[in-house]
Amino acid sequence: MRSDYPLALCTLRGHKTLMSNRLRPLARIVVSLSVLLAAAAGFAAANPYLGSWALTIPEGAAGWLGVEEAGGALKASMLWGGGSVEPTASARVDGDHLVVTRNHTVDAKDAGGKRIRKNVVETITATVQGDRITLVSSQPKADGSGEETKRFSGSRTPPPGPAPDLAKVKFSPPVPLFNGKDLAGWRLTDPNATSGWKAQAGLLVNEVNQEQGKPHKSYGNLRTDRDFTDFNLTLETRLAKGGNSGVYIRGIYEVQVADTYGRPLDPHNMGAVYSRITPSVAAEKPPGEWQTMDITFVQRHVTVILNGTKIIDNQPILGCTGGALWSDVSKPGPIYLQGDHTGIEYRNLVIRPVAE
Repeated sequence: MRSDYPLALCTLRGHKTLMSNRLRPLARIVVSLSVLLAAAAGFAAANPYLGSWALTIPEGAAGWLGVEEAGGALKASMLWGGGSVEPTASARVDGDHLVVTRNHTVDAKDAGGKRIRKNVVETITATVQGDRITLVSSQPKADGSGEETKRFSGSRTPPPGPAPDLAKVKFSPPVPLFNGKDLAGWRLTDPNATSGWKAQAGLLVNEVNQEQGKPHKSYGNLRTDRDFTDFNLTLETRLAKGGNSGVYIRGIYEVQVADTYGRPLDPHNMGAVYSRITPSVAAEKPPGEWQTMDITFVQRHVTVILNGTKIIDNQPILGCTGGALWSDVSKPGPIYLQGDHTGIEYRNLVIRPVAE
């Protein structure tokens, strides 16, 4: 036995050496993967700007900033008061700051005094401290006389969380929002705006009259006196050709009401959450026909049934949409109907709040 021992030991050692040589590449792969995962985790941990931010932009309007990391690079999107959520031109971290740029147009005058639209690049520098963010906007003045700087702020918006089980949600008895006789329970979002709203023949009607050759007249949006948190809302609406309105959930999320019959799917079409959620199928009717909407909003998730077809199924909404009364997603808010675009008719508006 002793004479065989060195040979056996050499064989064992050779086997171990062979196995070791085979395992080294795998070990390197595992180590490399671990380093990459640690680097990714470190990037996320070291970048406090990732996520959603509810903003109050200059002049007090509601805004939103979303920052994400994809393929090792930063991407950002912004909502600036009205309009749509749009990607920024660039986004980067510079030291302790986030720097994003926006390309947009402003009203200006040319050398002869004629009104023109001018393209400008706006640079926004942000600083975060905990769940608060402060931002400084800088862009050339429209008249070319220098830089215009504005400061504003916001706060981190927590993720919406998992979709609720709507089968387990209990709703309160139905409450009519419109009595068919007058505007009791409703008021303008801006009391100084021109109102086109009235009760007429049992309908809630908005009449918008623009005089040709005269400056555009701004009409008001109509909101409920009462605020709501989570609920189911049903209504009927009728648009003329080219009609455009909207139903705002909690006063900050617009479910689009517009004449988009026959158009390809788009996040600005009838029933969409404006610029945020595209309907899964086109279910709108031609202008001039009554259309039904069934909107369920629970735990920042929305379901929209348009004309009997489910077009949005319990989807999360990351932040406010253009025209929001504020950007705070935690606050209860009114149902508000957009009236500053075109005429519109509504009827049978009924809400069922979630039971406490």
